This record gives sequence, C-alpha cells and structure tokens, in this order.
Amino acid sequence: MKSCHSEFLQIRGRRLHVRIWGGESAPLLVLLHGWCDVSASWQFVVDALQKGWRVVAPDWRGFGLSEWNNDVYWFPDYIADLDALLLHYSPQAPVRLVGHSLGGNAACLYAGLRPERICQLVNLEGLGLRRYTPDEAPERYVNWLDQLRDTPSFRSYPDRAAFAARLQKENPRLSDQNAAFLAQHMGEDDGAGGIHLAADPFHRWVNPTIYRVEEAMAIWRRVTAPVLWVTAADSFIFKQLFAVDSADYRSRIACFRDVREVTLEGSGHNLQHDQPQQVARLIEEFFAA
Repeated sequence: MKSCHSEFLQIRGRRLHVRIWGGESAPLLVLLHGWCDVSASWQFVVDALQKGWRVVAPDWRGFGLSEWNNDVYWFPDYIADLDALLLHYSPQAPVRLVGHSLGGNAACLYAGLRPERICQLVNLEGLGLRRYTPDEAPERYVNWLDQLRDTPSFRSYPDRAAFAARLQKENPRLSDQNAAFLAQHMGEDDGAGGIHLAADPFHRWVNPTIYRVEEAMAIWRRVTAPVLWVTAADSFIFKQLFAVDSADYRSRIACFRDVREVTLEGSGHNLQHDQPQQVARLIEEFFAA
C-alpha cells in the first residue's frame, strides 16, 4: 500500500484536509471523492497507478477530516473550494482532474467555469441529477423549512467491524480487507462508544433549490479539456436517471466537445472501490493519449 501524508489548509473559512501521495517533483493528479465518501478511499486506485504521480485528494468540506459546516451545504461552495485548492497546489499550470459522483459533477462544472485551469478531465459517474420541473419547487421549499426544525444524525454502529459489515451489505463487491480499510477512514467515534459515518449529518438535508440541468449543460458546453466519461455497467444511479429516457443522457454527453465514453463492466456506482485496477488503467491510458 502506497504511503501518504496529510495537509490541512484554511480554505474559505474552513479547515480542509488534503491527502497526498508521491513527491513534489512528480506530475500532479487531483482526485475528488463523492458524497459521504473520503479522500482515503482513493487508496485502491492510487496503489494501482503505474506511473509516478503526485496525487492530491481533498476531503470535501463536511467529510472525513475536513471541518463541518454544522449547517446547510450549498453545491457552489464545492466549486469555490476546488478553485482555491487548485490555486494553492498548481497556481500556474492547468491540472489533470478526476472526480467521482459528487466530485465528478463538481469537476465538470469547474472545467466549464475555469476551462483554462483544466488540461484533462476524468468523470467517474458524475452524471448530474434528474430533471426537475418548476412545479416541484414549492414542495421542495416546504420540505426544507420542515427539516430546519430538526437536528440531523447518522446511524451509529457498535464498532468498526459492524460498520465494515454495513459497507459490504451496501456493496457486496467489497472484500473484507477493503471494507475494513474503508471503515477505518470513513467511520469515526460517535462519542458514545460507537462508530458513525465521518460526515456532517447536515449533508442529509434536502437543498431547497431544484437542480436545473439546463444550467449545468450550459456550463458543460464551455469545457475545452478532453473528457473521459466513465459509467459503471451496474450503476444504480445511471439506471435511476436514464433507464427510461436515454435521450436525456445523450443530450448531456453531447455538451462536451471532446469526450470519450467508457462503460466499466463488473462494477457498481463506486467503481473506484469495485474495479480500482481498471479505473487506474483507464486514467493513465487517457492521460497518456
């Protein structure tokens, strides 16, 4: 297992944790994790990389070892945090960026807003959200107001072994070894002798603002970097979004002027956990090209 070290940066009023593998002289590769995940879960992919990289992987605000909001989260903050992080680690040169799920969505938006800052982009299951209609907005706001009256929480488990078992129940492809590793980094003490997810429970709150795919598509059309768009053959998210409306999926892909599509077999949504060797191979082949 390749060793890493941690850095903590004060970014936009939050103390963010960044995990780094490799030396400063190696080419930079930035990895962005998904919702309720942590930077450490990239370990499996990093171990499978053949080339020497300086891999920089932050914990998004409210996840892992990064500071929590203890309040509502707004998606544009992820993009602004990423902008500040890239300015710190690569103030001049454009970067190679890889994002999974939430991280892939943030990466694609950032690449359209700051096209000059990204030279190559790998999007792992960052498919956007479903299309909403304006008439859904009132109920969405009401739900948001109702939840403001409560204090959110995540379920606790007796110990890390129980948490690892829960991770394997959600993803049967996880080996015992990998599940134990993820439980070590994705779980934290709950203060009462148990383990809960290392994430701010306020992430569970629904956002009152509905997702407008047309806005995302307008930003994607500004992306100039070559894009590797990877989906998983057994992705529950892909099936939820596009099983009925494949035309919606094709319209999203069409926004990117230089895109290569790959479907990864034998993998669910968390393909960096399920097929890390294949993900690493795809990343390095794409960047070499």
